[in-house]
Amino acid sequence: MTTMPARIVHRAIRRDWRAVYAFAAKPENMPLWASGLASGLVRDGEDWIADGGPIGKVRVRFAPQNDFGVIDHTVTLPDGLVVENALRVVPNGDGAEVMFTLLRPPGMDDAAFEADAAHVARDLDTLARLMEERETAR
Repeated sequence: MTTMPARIVHRAIRRDWRAVYAFAAKPENMPLWASGLASGLVRDGEDWIADGGPIGKVRVRFAPQNDFGVIDHTVTLPDGLVVENALRVVPNGDGAEVMFTLLRPPGMDDAAFEADAAHVARDLDTLARLMEERETAR
């Protein structure tokens, strides 16, 4: 059995974890913070379709709504490759910790893996900013 190197990219958010989960788990909200889905998602049965830019349309399937903060999702690329993404929101004191498990596929060089990690970090920074601004606006 082969495993891939992994990195957990995470951010603390000063907002109740349930509010963060409720916002982040809605596919309709993802274009606001997940730049890879900036073109938006269109529902297609149980799946969502996104424009993957140069790679074409991708199919995304999310974990069902749950009480555990799990926003795991699979992305099926046009060539049929399925990428498993683990995304979690957990309590962190009175706030939340959002964690994305970034897996390094075979053949990906160091620079590409670092670029992917930086991309995820920027997305989580955007999510944190959105959630904390919403709390301030209350």
